Amino acid sequence: MQAVKPLFDYPKFWAECFGPAPFLPMSKEEMDQLGWDSCDIIIVTGDAYVDHPSFGMAIIGRLLEAQGFRVGIIAQPDWQSKDDFMKLGKPNLFFGVAAGNMDSMINRYTADRKIRSDDAYTPGGNAGKRPDRASMVYSQRCREAYKGVPIVLGGIEASLRRIAHYDYWQDKVRHSILMDAKADILLFGNAERAVVEVAQRLSAGESIESITDVRGTAFVRRDTPEGWFELDSTRIDRPGKVDKIINPYVNTQDTAACAIEQEKGEQDDPNEAKVVELLPHPRLERDRTVIRLPSFEKVKSDTVLYAHANRVLHLETNPGNARAMVQRHGETDVWFNPPPIPLTTEEMDYVFGLQYARVPHPEYGGAKIPAYEMIRFSVNIMRGCFGGCTFCSITEHEGRIIQSRSEDSIIREIEEIRDRVPGFTGVISDLGGPTANMYRIACKDPEIERHCRKPSCVWPGICENLNTDHSSLIQLYRRARDLPGVKKILIASGLRYDLAVESPEYVKELVTHHVGGYLKIAPEHTEEGPLSKMMKPGIGTYDAFKRMFEKFSKEAGKEQYLIPYFIAAHPGTSDEDMMNLALWLKRSGFRADQVQAFYPSPMATATAMYHSGKNPLRKVTYKSDNVEIVKGERRRRLHKAFLRYHDPNNWPMLREALKEMGRADLIGNGKHQLIPTHQPTGDGSYQSARRKNSTPVGSKKTGKPLLTQHTGLPPRASDGSKPWNKAEEGKATGYAKGKKRSSKRQPNIPR
Repeated sequence: MQAVKPLFDYPKFWAECFGPAPFLPMSKEEMDQLGWDSCDIIIVTGDAYVDHPSFGMAIIGRLLEAQGFRVGIIAQPDWQSKDDFMKLGKPNLFFGVAAGNMDSMINRYTADRKIRSDDAYTPGGNAGKRPDRASMVYSQRCREAYKGVPIVLGGIEASLRRIAHYDYWQDKVRHSILMDAKADILLFGNAERAVVEVAQRLSAGESIESITDVRGTAFVRRDTPEGWFELDSTRIDRPGKVDKIINPYVNTQDTAACAIEQEKGEQDDPNEAKVVELLPHPRLERDRTVIRLPSFEKVKSDTVLYAHANRVLHLETNPGNARAMVQRHGETDVWFNPPPIPLTTEEMDYVFGLQYARVPHPEYGGAKIPAYEMIRFSVNIMRGCFGGCTFCSITEHEGRIIQSRSEDSIIREIEEIRDRVPGFTGVISDLGGPTANMYRIACKDPEIERHCRKPSCVWPGICENLNTDHSSLIQLYRRARDLPGVKKILIASGLRYDLAVESPEYVKELVTHHVGGYLKIAPEHTEEGPLSKMMKPGIGTYDAFKRMFEKFSKEAGKEQYLIPYFIAAHPGTSDEDMMNLALWLKRSGFRADQVQAFYPSPMATATAMYHSGKNPLRKVTYKSDNVEIVKGERRRRLHKAFLRYHDPNNWPMLREALKEMGRADLIGNGKHQLIPTHQPTGDGSYQSARRKNSTPVGSKKTGKPLLTQHTGLPPRASDGSKPWNKAEEGKATGYAKGKKRSSKRQPNIPR
């Protein structure tokens, strides 16, 4: 891995003399109290300001403060005018603009494109405090407020929209957000390295236009600079006939050479899908090579080229071997430098050890911020995820290389929560991150890791080069729960159970000490079609983990349950797949309270499948097989209905669908059948779906006992079995006895 300057080795800016602020100021009055006449950097964010390392604006703000800069925060400004963007005055160096911890469109709209009624990152959970496409709107207002001040885009919205991307809400391909926002530079991924270098260089007098060599950045330029060689992405991974194809080792700016290669290209089979052998070239160097992706205009009009570009982008995500990329937008190029080098353990400790207040800004008074309430007693122990799930945005943003904090750093944070955070009762709600159990897990050989281009270390099976040792995590758990004043350590982050089964000792430790009655995991589906498009393991791995979970729970003398999560309407899912999943759920006794439908987030591989109908996990060609795509409100509702097969409101739709599928045999009251033939009436009894005036089951005429219908549970007495009771209901839904269901919607955090 390339050697880089550590975050803590930069010389401090002169304003270091002011020292750290209790909170980064949000008003002129606070600036006056700190003795500031101006801010060097102002961060504009779509989230409420919580001074906690789980919130991006706090990490970046405190990090820049530690570099000696005076940093102000404008949180959730009124975007209808420029006034709120001027309340801290003109920044000396730049505006840092981010939509918040979530993409603003995902934050505001459900997977069915309906407006959400709440916002977990706003005081009181109130919706409507940020605009659609917040990064663009905020950038425009900053430009109106102070012309000439550099605008630096960052955050997950900028990361996921840095390239020409499919936008689910408009159902079209949009420009790179850098173009639409008219910002000066975009920082993608975890941006600590990039933002520190940009700030240091601007403070030294460099212009923002000259900063073009920082990893993890995107910017606009007119043409490829001299000394660089272009590789045509369609030659590296040919999707079929596109244009005249040239040798990737010929500089595309060399007109004569291009003409010769185009003549050769005419002899190629336009539908050939082979990987071209790349021969050594004396002038070709990886750090002076740029891959030219199909232009915005091409990917907008050609879904196969869109899928191809998405595939190439994901192949160039390993910081050890990734090359720069460029994509034409009209008359200009958007240039993407290779991703940032991951933080070392020492740098992670430095970032998480900064002087956070760990509470929301006092401006909010006693108003509760749901996202903060969820994480205020939790500790982030690592970053990144090598799972590569195609529907998830973690790897596109944080990368596949795990960045872990030291054990001492984590223990210090737990002690700080115990001693400083109001309301602590002795329970740490989570030790985790993007996943619960990838702490200090990495490739066995750094050289292999540096050269690897696989999209996942655990799919289709666990890589033989992956070290799956969980001993460091087990040791951390034991040390954390032995701390004075800590009664319980819970694990709430998503567990990668296919990794966990490689370490029975870890599963035993987890189940014996760190499960609070039930554990949520995400098999996502049972059928190979969708699982292969998700890059998720087969349901057999879930069964293996379930056996371990139940065995160790019994040994510990605890009654504990697994809560599996499943996705409806994911690319690659047929109606039959959802039917089979529903049958599996019924056989297993699960009844889902909430259903997650596939949400096409920007830049995700599954989103490319949704838009193009092609599978970027394999070579994309015009002749390659199409992926089953679930579009249209009715079909998406049907797939969700299969997940909630037990809800009487879904039975009419399911009856109709099962008949159309030729599976009317699954309609009936037998144990092997999915839904009953009768529909409940207003008085709680059941009547035939075919005859509205038929005698309801449970009436005096039938002589059968009247069934008491519990929430979401179908009748069972008619097939000779006993009716549901409360104990069975609790077991079937996976909730421990006495544990209440939460009625609150959890923040939509990618798994």
